Amino acid sequence: MSVRNPSPSLYNEDLAPAEERKWGAFSIFNVWTSDVHSLWGYYLAASLFLLCGSFVNFVIAIGIGSLVIFILMSLVGNAGVRTGVPFPVLARASFGTFGANVPALVRAVVACFWYGAQTAAASGAIVALLIRNDSLLAFHQNSHFLGRSTLEVICYVIVWGLQLLIIQRGMETVRKFQDWAGPAVWIMMLVLAVYLVVKSGTFSFGSEIPRDVLIEKTKDAGVPGEPGSIAALAAVAATWITYFAALYLNFCDFSRYATNEKALRKGNLWGLPINLLAFCLVAGVTTTAAFTVYGEVLLHPEMISAKFDSWFLALLAALTFAIATLGINVVANFVSPAFDFANVFPRQINFKRGGYIAALIALVLYPFAPWETGAAHFVNFIGSTMGPIFGVMMVDYYLIRRSQLNVEALYHENGEFRFQSGWHGNAFIAFAVGVLFSSILPTFTTILPDWWGTYGWFFGVAIGGAIYFVLRMGARRKPAFAS
Repeated sequence: MSVRNPSPSLYNEDLAPAEERKWGAFSIFNVWTSDVHSLWGYYLAASLFLLCGSFVNFVIAIGIGSLVIFILMSLVGNAGVRTGVPFPVLARASFGTFGANVPALVRAVVACFWYGAQTAAASGAIVALLIRNDSLLAFHQNSHFLGRSTLEVICYVIVWGLQLLIIQRGMETVRKFQDWAGPAVWIMMLVLAVYLVVKSGTFSFGSEIPRDVLIEKTKDAGVPGEPGSIAALAAVAATWITYFAALYLNFCDFSRYATNEKALRKGNLWGLPINLLAFCLVAGVTTTAAFTVYGEVLLHPEMISAKFDSWFLALLAALTFAIATLGINVVANFVSPAFDFANVFPRQINFKRGGYIAALIALVLYPFAPWETGAAHFVNFIGSTMGPIFGVMMVDYYLIRRSQLNVEALYHENGEFRFQSGWHGNAFIAFAVGVLFSSILPTFTTILPDWWGTYGWFFGVAIGGAIYFVLRMGARRKPAFAS
């Protein structure tokens, strides 16, 4: 739809409702292959596999978690299809035309941090391959720049630059990249699994890994209970669901380009419960086979590929893992801040410039590598605030507005969503109380039980959403008195 007389401080072509909708079920499916098929995604899946203790437990925990993810993504995805707007614009309906910049910047901060972390992971896979060569190994050990190996810096900058090429022509280029990168990663994952299964001479889902090894490897996971216990399985499902917390907010950045809700539903069905479970099973098989072959639990795929006798297979694995990590960076950590920064200054920043800002921040962060220090805890703390934001937005769209939204008013300063000078007090009260219970109390106090933090995102969604609903309904019932 076209917007009549939009306010310049709220509108540009990239933030406008999507008119070109070319993303079919296959493209939506590949949003998810790009998001989870990465070095970090594999590491999480393999780690959760160990916590489950058995194949059956793993299928139950990950299966339930993946179904919940499917439902939640369908909620925000349908809102994107129906309105055609990106996340920061949709947030205006609940947080106010200018108040929406707060949740947008929260999402952008988390994305910029992990943009750098994922770029470092991708470049690290390439470094692990290159140092198999004696000359490059010597260069890696003896040459340093910015407090790091010069080889690491070079690889980081190259991978960083390649990501900029992907977004040169906007979201349509992102779609085309995902459509070939997603299947390519799946093929490599299967090659890796088959290679190790053949070499190990057995096909198993964890029975070869002794229980004492499982306990030792998972003792610092912060999960209550021993591997395979009810407490551990519940924590596995919760952790798997929370892993997607950022995309629950900004999946509408992608779904707004879907051809229709049917295509979205089909893409989500194949890309989430089916694809996620299959990916996790492959990670589990690979981890078990690698233990049989190498005698140790290797949770990082680049650690496995570094042990390959075949240089060609190691090359193929390194390149594929790098591409996979670029995929998740584009989906989770590039598109979102591009729209988020554009939302703050729409007259000065468009989608492409917003993406450049995110990339520049990641480049500036690299010498400090905060993802290797305690700063990661700070970013996770900020990230946990996304639960209350999601709760407020979904309650507003589905329970308060019954999926009926005046899209054109989202772009008018003095329209329906002005609230209090562009800020919605009820939303920020609900947001603040939700953050108190999802982030502040479990992180900085001992008031709440130890297990609370594992489910912090869920408490944030429930508490933030419930308070917002009560405040909104109370405001509706408040009698109006004549002056």
